[in-house]
Amino acid sequence: MKVIDHIRQAKDTLISFEILPPLKGKNINSIYDHLDPLMEFKPSFINVTYHRSEHIFKKRIDGSFEKVQVRKRPGTVAICAAIMNHYQVDAVPHLICGGFNKRETEDALIDLNFLGIDNVLALRGDAAKNESSFEPEIGGNRYSIDLLKQVVNLNNGIYLEEDIRDGHRTSFCIGTAGYPEKHFESPNLQTDLEFLKAKVDAGADYILTQMFFDNQKFFEFVSACRAAGIDVPIIPGLKPITTKKQLTVIPRTFNVDIPTDLSNEIMKAKTDADVEKVGTEWLIAQSKELKQAGVPVLHYYTLGKPRVFYNVVKEVR
Repeated sequence: MKVIDHIRQAKDTLISFEILPPLKGKNINSIYDHLDPLMEFKPSFINVTYHRSEHIFKKRIDGSFEKVQVRKRPGTVAICAAIMNHYQVDAVPHLICGGFNKRETEDALIDLNFLGIDNVLALRGDAAKNESSFEPEIGGNRYSIDLLKQVVNLNNGIYLEEDIRDGHRTSFCIGTAGYPEKHFESPNLQTDLEFLKAKVDAGADYILTQMFFDNQKFFEFVSACRAAGIDVPIIPGLKPITTKKQLTVIPRTFNVDIPTDLSNEIMKAKTDADVEKVGTEWLIAQSKELKQAGVPVLHYYTLGKPRVFYNVVKEVR
């Protein structure tokens, strides 16, 4: 079932999770071990992130260096198919611009369609680790709206090969990203909202937000979206702070603020176990307030911490 249909048919706030593909060398059981305890809560869908290839330099015997392409977390499409088969739960693969040209993206979409996967989250993705700013692949999509339009084209039976006539029309439900505290590359929130509205006008069915720790910023973001004419469902993305190190890593990496009350409590904690307790309690309070406000879905970025989310959702459902 499509994410948008889950939302339309729901009588209460839904639950969904997001996971990372395992590192190369691990098998699918690492995914099942992660998700098994969370399936008690009957998530409506599970997102699976996509990771671009990285380039490393390996030293040759003669002292020169060879540039080698490595993908540390392969298998997103296969993992989505495995999740749907194993749990009978809808999976949402992330699609990214970085590291893929348009033909590779089209082939991935065709594979997804063959597998009966009818949801995608269209993202630009991060810059490569050796680049200061995002650069698309040759023949690739530069912005997430370009990727989104490619998915819409396939939904309309328009393929890259112009000689394909009356091509099969796919039926992907397309999600896009939103940033309650604006994307770090946008000059201001208003400009960011204009970009977001363009993506919705181009065919995005719903918005999934970047993590945030202050619900008021989410509520203000939703109000600003509605005022700008953005009327699709907006799903809050949620994550706890579980280590002191994250106090500096999260703001720098994701361009989000951590409320003073939360950071003060974390600074008082003596161990990371104490930090995890503070972060869990904060996320429970966040989730309860958002659910009370009637958000369509509580989407949790689990990212290797299933036990924390089990404790959160148990208190919130």
